[in-house]
Amino acid sequence: MLQIRENQRSILLHGGKLLQQYVVDNYVKISTMQLRWVRDNQRTFRADWYSGVLDALDANTDDIGQRVILPPSYTGSPRDMLQRYHDAMPLVQKYGKPDLFTTMTCNPNWEEIRRNLKPGQQAHDMRDLTTRVFHCKFEELKVDLFTKGVLGKVVAHVHVIEFQKRGLPHAHILIILHEKDKLRTPDDYDKVVRAEIPDES
Repeated sequence: MLQIRENQRSILLHGGKLLQQYVVDNYVKISTMQLRWVRDNQRTFRADWYSGVLDALDANTDDIGQRVILPPSYTGSPRDMLQRYHDAMPLVQKYGKPDLFTTMTCNPNWEEIRRNLKPGQQAHDMRDLTTRVFHCKFEELKVDLFTKGVLGKVVAHVHVIEFQKRGLPHAHILIILHEKDKLRTPDDYDKVVRAEIPDES
């Protein structure tokens, strides 16, 4: 229902903020169904095995309600976040501290977004379009950084994609460079960092 199709006018996709509310409501429904399934299938996760561990970790819990164990496959759960943390920390142990912290933000004025908007639409009305364009440009950035090595040879990296309050995606990338490409002096940083207003022409 949310897919953009040529030669098919969708009233839903022209709903503006109503479309956003519809998408959020359906996400909540899907997430609620997933959580209900997790609650009803605790034996699948062998939740009784975790009860002693949780009691030891959290001795101050109230005995009100029933504890439900979320699997690490549920995105955003405490176990998922802890697992991601434990996946990233060995990179620092093996390769050292990150050298670069790079941020990429979606620009609603990108030509690819503007060209595909219908009359009267704004970029924030078409979240799927902005997300797709951002994904394509982010993949290009990863090729530039990790394959072509425009900032030096990358030995390890971690990234996370987040969504701003206005709905545009942005990515944070931690990069660990090879020993011979590490930035050590202010001149080295001046070669890769720009802090200036570009010329309008």
